[in-house]
Amino acid sequence: MTTTAALGPRTLAVDCGGTGLKATVLDPDGVPVHERVRLRTPYPCPPDVLVSAVAELAESTGEAYDRVSVGFPGMMRLGVVYATPHYVTEAGPFTPVRDDLVEAWSGFDVQAALEAALGKPTRVLNDAEIAGLAVIESKGFEVVLTLGTGLGCALFDDGRLLPKVELSQAPFRKGQTYDQQLGHHTRKRLGNKRWSRRVAKAIDGLRPVLYWDHLYVGGGGAKHLQAELGPDVTIVGNENGLLGGIRLWADNVSRGRRIDQI
Repeated sequence: MTTTAALGPRTLAVDCGGTGLKATVLDPDGVPVHERVRLRTPYPCPPDVLVSAVAELAESTGEAYDRVSVGFPGMMRLGVVYATPHYVTEAGPFTPVRDDLVEAWSGFDVQAALEAALGKPTRVLNDAEIAGLAVIESKGFEVVLTLGTGLGCALFDDGRLLPKVELSQAPFRKGQTYDQQLGHHTRKRLGNKRWSRRVAKAIDGLRPVLYWDHLYVGGGGAKHLQAELGPDVTIVGNENGLLGGIRLWADNVSRGRRIDQI
């Protein structure tokens, strides 16, 4: 990938998914300086294994960088993990949960661990929230849903990142969660057409609950959607899970300031 050189810091952007870890280096304008690199998420995945995998991924870019932005699945605050849905399982998403991994991840400061491993200033935010940073227009109440291994969710009010809501773990239908009913395992089982109808049903059900001004639907599953979702919905690309990493450094998102005000 050829880009025009820009002055300023380069950002290593990492998207930690349930099935794959992806990374690229962004120039100061947020333009990738090389093709995305990817590793399959290792399982079992205690914190030290995840940190080592991210360090390996960073080295595989072959590019220098000055700072790091990481999108992480699950509930976290200020870089500390409260709960993560996939890395606590024995062999990957929707396999048995291990109590020792739940304990290992609960309260783990993944931001500090990655900063120590990579040797660069590091910020870690929920992966859907980072994707949202790349696409929102900072106008009114904007919601971002990401369709991947499970369902990611991020909320923004006039550009302010609101407290995290772990919608993925809420019951949706037939006693199962949004994660279980909308994730890529279910899409592969149902086929894109039936799965798309299920996504549309979920959005129709959430619309009178959240009353967003605009909804963005992204993640790896978004490209498979085959349903009309309404004029208040925009489908966005999965690359935003990386591209949002540059905007994470434009302002102190963790303190609730507008990301378009420096």
